[in-house]
Amino acid sequence: MYSAATESLIKQAREIKEEELQKFCGRIFKQLHTKELGGEIVDSLQRLHLIVSATKYAREIPSDLVMKLLMVLCSSSCPEQLQILSSSILQESLPLSIHSLSSDLSQDSRAISHLASVVLSQAGNKEDVMPLCHHLLKILESRLSEGQMSKHALPILSKMISVYPEILTEDQVNLVSRKLVDWLRYASMQQGASMSSGGFFSGQRTRQPAPLTEVDGVVTGDFFTVLCVGQSYTEDQWMNMYTFSMIKSWLLTYDRDGTTNAESAPLKRTQVILSQHQEKTQPMMHKGKQREKDDRSELDSSVMSMVSATSSSSRLLPPKERLREKAFEYCQRLIEQSDRKALKRTDTELQKACIVESVSIMDIICGEDPSYVYRAFPCIKALYGRLNGDLAHAQALLPIAQFYLNHSETAAVDSEAVFRKLFSHCPAEQFNEPMLAFEFIQFCLLNASVLQDRVANYRQSFPNLLKFLAWNCPGLITEFVELLPSLVAPGTAIELLHTLLDLPCLAAALDLQHRSACYQALDRTTWDQQGVKLAACLDAFRQPSYRGLFLYILRPEAGTGDTIDRLKMLHEILADMAESPRVVRCAQVVPVLLHVYFNTVAKIADEKLMNQLLLVLLERSSLLYNIKTFNAEVQKVFSTHLQALCKLHPSLIVDQSRELLDFAGSPANIYSKEDIYTHVVWVIGEYLSVSYDSRCTVELITSFFESLEPVLFEITQVRQSTSPPSFSPRLITVLMTTLAKLATRSQDLIPRASLFLSKMRSFARSSPVMACYSEEDSEEIITRAHELINLLKLPNVAQFVLASSAGGDSPRWHRDTNASLPQGMRAVSRLLHRQSSFLAT
Repeated sequence: MYSAATESLIKQAREIKEEELQKFCGRIFKQLHTKELGGEIVDSLQRLHLIVSATKYAREIPSDLVMKLLMVLCSSSCPEQLQILSSSILQESLPLSIHSLSSDLSQDSRAISHLASVVLSQAGNKEDVMPLCHHLLKILESRLSEGQMSKHALPILSKMISVYPEILTEDQVNLVSRKLVDWLRYASMQQGASMSSGGFFSGQRTRQPAPLTEVDGVVTGDFFTVLCVGQSYTEDQWMNMYTFSMIKSWLLTYDRDGTTNAESAPLKRTQVILSQHQEKTQPMMHKGKQREKDDRSELDSSVMSMVSATSSSSRLLPPKERLREKAFEYCQRLIEQSDRKALKRTDTELQKACIVESVSIMDIICGEDPSYVYRAFPCIKALYGRLNGDLAHAQALLPIAQFYLNHSETAAVDSEAVFRKLFSHCPAEQFNEPMLAFEFIQFCLLNASVLQDRVANYRQSFPNLLKFLAWNCPGLITEFVELLPSLVAPGTAIELLHTLLDLPCLAAALDLQHRSACYQALDRTTWDQQGVKLAACLDAFRQPSYRGLFLYILRPEAGTGDTIDRLKMLHEILADMAESPRVVRCAQVVPVLLHVYFNTVAKIADEKLMNQLLLVLLERSSLLYNIKTFNAEVQKVFSTHLQALCKLHPSLIVDQSRELLDFAGSPANIYSKEDIYTHVVWVIGEYLSVSYDSRCTVELITSFFESLEPVLFEITQVRQSTSPPSFSPRLITVLMTTLAKLATRSQDLIPRASLFLSKMRSFARSSPVMACYSEEDSEEIITRAHELINLLKLPNVAQFVLASSAGGDSPRWHRDTNASLPQGMRAVSRLLHRQSSFLAT
């Protein structure tokens, strides 16, 4: 994380002993008593800050130095750099006396800001910060609140209530709410006074205040907001900006209970009527066309009477409700200002941020008082109509969608088009925007339950949502682990599984799509600079013959099919991108998501879906993107959950007997996917029984036996030219055990099984096997064969011992997980132990 030099400095700071630290503090104390505080003391304080912050535990600083640092902190004459360093050191040191800190609160704006940081970091409860809180409230309440002090007091208060929201009483909340209203709504409309040079013969003089302008240069005609532009700003304008920055957290903290007294109810009804009347009359009022004089007078008189009533009544509102009203008006004004063409790029970015914040604040206000919903929706609808086709404002669509999700039912507004646009266009077109990706997934997480119930295309949109992960993983893996269960539905579960397995292919396809959009096809020089392999992939991406493959893997929503027939061809086309860092990182998160997927499916799947899942496991175990370790990791996940699926639905073995016979009867599967093959054989032996499924006939058991017998025979053939086995001893023991289990359920097969097991000693003692397996592995094979032979001599006992039990697959009863026999088998084997002639050495 850090450079070698930085790591070395941190290590040295951590290794400084207490005695050395005390000597160093003494030297700093002497330096602070000199008249000139220059670069030497700054360097010493920086070193001390590194020492006290480099360890997890707090370091003790001498009390005389602490007092001196507090004096520096509270002195208005000290350089600000020294105050910042003093504050940082005191925050990292052992807890100070909070009461002594609180007694040092001064009227210097800069000092109180730094001192408050120390108090908040050292406080253990709200009583420790109560003196600071009272001091800040006095500043806000006094006449000095229009000066420099409030600019520092308000941010401190905002931070304090985020940590201790219960610290303010109801009266104090009302006090601050009244001040916020004044700052938010009644800031001056002239620019702040600025000093200018009068030339060589005259000193500086104050320029006459100029009017504020909008972002497009037009003189401001309404009240001041953060989108008003000026060369300099007055103190109340700065307080307006600070207030807007904290109004959201204030409303969330202190407006949750709201005020619904009888006095304000008539006013709310008047506001609703007024908003509905304005919505109806707005088209003709804003077209600017000449109306008949009498009609206009009648309309103006009716509206103005209502506005007058509302305006005068709003002053009678309780402070909380009045703040809510003024904040709502402020947000409406910001949304109107955001429609102006900004002259500067920075103002354009500020407009986007203001849209997001304004819609979020209006959402909070409407949540507390539903009467605002009818006033807000015309504004939100117009805003959405303006932004939904502009990719530059994609981030602003999320709070708009949140507003629709929260309030569309109240206003009887159809929100389907909003969410269809959101889920179909944003991920597909802006998957490479990390901040949008994070906020989009956070929006889905916050509203997952509501989206499942009310947004029809939410679960259908997982191909698009996974584009965010494919491009931005592993940064989003934690969020997707939490989000994935909400995307699993019976109708699309199989397609979702295929999509998760193809996630590395999606990452490669998105990379090609992004590069293809950046480089022109005719610019071969630029293409070739990407490397020969990548250039070949880019060529393939633009080939019409492969277009269908890429269109499917880049599809925006589910429903076009679970997978494609030419998936192997797609893997070959993308083979040169298998080592791409983005593709490799994406492949690493797939096993994690698969575990989440299978755990979720197990809770909702019916028998039909379980059968489909089993087929997908068998098919896709050999049809994966060829990335280093990816196939092995996915097959391990398949193996784990294959056993879990069969345990939940043992009838899967009979239902899919044909496919399982084909899979288990192919020795080639051992060499390419041994782990899942071993588990398939194990579940056959465990669950192919009439006790689990009455359809399990002797003929079916015999067919499985006859399918597995030649496989075991083939892999245990010992010849002089035979190469050492490339499979594990565990596979041998599982095959032997499964054959023995099947033989006990069709006792005509016992002689064949016993004869075959008797040959396992010669296999385990052969030179190729001894060269490959350890002595312990060979003994395990021989012992297992010996135990099974002894059991099969007494078929009724063998059927009892080898029958599956509720706890038989638990690792504590196995020597090898999911592969060995229950411990009871060994006990019975000892009772039946006899030296057999065909096993004699």
